[in-house]
Amino acid sequence: MSTPDPTGLAPGATLGILGGGQLARMLALAAADLGVRTHIFAPEPDCPAFDVAARHTIGEYDDEAALARFADAVDVVTYEFENVPSATAAFLAARTPLHPGARALAVTQDRLSEKRFVADLGLAVAPFRPVDSLPDLEAAVAAIGRPSILKTRRFGYDGKGQVRLAAGDDLGEAHQAIGRFPAILEGFVPFSREISVVAARGADGAFAAFDVCENEHRDHILAFTRVPARLAPAAAAAASEAARRIGEALAYVGVFTVEMFVVGADESVIVNEIAPRVHNSGHWTSEGADTSQFHQHVRAVCGFPLGATKRRGEIEMENLIGDAASRWRDLLAEPGAHLHLYGKRDARPGRKMGHVTRVLPGRR
Repeated sequence: MSTPDPTGLAPGATLGILGGGQLARMLALAAADLGVRTHIFAPEPDCPAFDVAARHTIGEYDDEAALARFADAVDVVTYEFENVPSATAAFLAARTPLHPGARALAVTQDRLSEKRFVADLGLAVAPFRPVDSLPDLEAAVAAIGRPSILKTRRFGYDGKGQVRLAAGDDLGEAHQAIGRFPAILEGFVPFSREISVVAARGADGAFAAFDVCENEHRDHILAFTRVPARLAPAAAAAASEAARRIGEALAYVGVFTVEMFVVGADESVIVNEIAPRVHNSGHWTSEGADTSQFHQHVRAVCGFPLGATKRRGEIEMENLIGDAASRWRDLLAEPGAHLHLYGKRDARPGRKMGHVTRVLPGRR
């Protein structure tokens, strides 16, 4: 391990990453650019990140002996997904710096906690009610109305763990469809577009946000991100300020993403979800910004200065889902296209296999 700089770590340090998927893979590649070694900890035996990391450990997240060895071998720990067990986070944080911290995990792992946290900051969110039983759901629907969306409080992503409720839908069936798990009912937001702010905060409180992204989802999975978002300057500033306030309130260290809805002619911004990690909608930064979100995260968690977030043109990021990655030859031949494949062997429907970014000369 390296000798720490008074303001943080230094090149030669080892960054531990929980999770071995494509986000960990891209973090490891960015870390190598900065002279930082990576050590991946994941339970799966064949992870995309293993191919590019200096070391990896295969272990379950409740294996304290393996976690202790991992903590002893690294200088700082981060993670590529937000569903790290709280006990794992606490165990590691007692042995080595953990960024982002356990509070950011606790707030964002639970949709109800997250909504209450954001609302308590005075930021706009969709109407919501907790649902722990069928009578709770009936009362919540009576209060919020339909259409509305029933979501499990934990572990849902890419449309999983949620059911949209329309007029006439059977509430008992909806409750059964999410496994009767603790849930939250959210009022449907009639948005004109979906946006996100990818931002970073350092341990010293430094804050840097990338330009606001506009996102297009298909089948509940992000299909395209385009930057800059079609927003008035005041609305873009409000979105970035909301992200800054969230990061500050969490005492956050690292890159995080705030997904939002744009509503009405006045382009009001409503916070939807917080992702305490690098994010799919930030992939455009690898070629489209002076500092990628992955380099920025490594900088933040290691205590390095944050990088410039200036955009380099008009950018489109396309997710390659399932067999869309079979277009790799055509994408490599496309002028101006930048292909990123994740090293996954099986192209299953709905699985993110890679992405491509296109940077076009345009307004900055």
